[in-house]
Amino acid sequence: MAAGSEPEQLRWFAQAELIHGRWAMLAAVGILVPDLLARWGFIDGGFSWFDAGSREYFADPWTLFVSQMALMGWAEGRRWADLLNPGCVDVEPDLPNRKKPVPDVGYPGGLWFDWANWGRGSPEPVMVLRTKEIKNGRLAMLAFLGFWFQAVYTGQGPIDNLLAHLADPGHCNIFSAFTSH
Repeated sequence: MAAGSEPEQLRWFAQAELIHGRWAMLAAVGILVPDLLARWGFIDGGFSWFDAGSREYFADPWTLFVSQMALMGWAEGRRWADLLNPGCVDVEPDLPNRKKPVPDVGYPGGLWFDWANWGRGSPEPVMVLRTKEIKNGRLAMLAFLGFWFQAVYTGQGPIDNLLAHLADPGHCNIFSAFTSH
């Protein structure tokens, strides 16, 4: 497998891993937080992340699909343009006492994306933060895969499966999914 043998292809794969990791981190939070809030009584329960597509929303499914494709297509087009020509999709406002960030693909920085100034200063702490982001993104991708397998095999969410495992670790574990009841 020579997936990263070409430098341009490797650059794209690195950006894809970064973006997929960010989406996976958002997905993990989006799965866990509503489940916890429902358990604690802050929101109405009775739903799960894996049956969200069967719910009734403010618009019909076709309208939601077309809207999402248009918005995500626009965002992905801008990301692709930024990969080909770094800095071409600059959205920084021109402020008199603020310097525009140097274009860095995947890490836009500036007033909108780095308001806490974590991406400024010496390069060593910035590289540590970027490494942590990639590692957390990889972990979130694995977590989402685990959430998906749990939903397929048990029909329950990750919090329910965790509580069941803590109550009976000998019988509620990964091996019990592959044995007959």
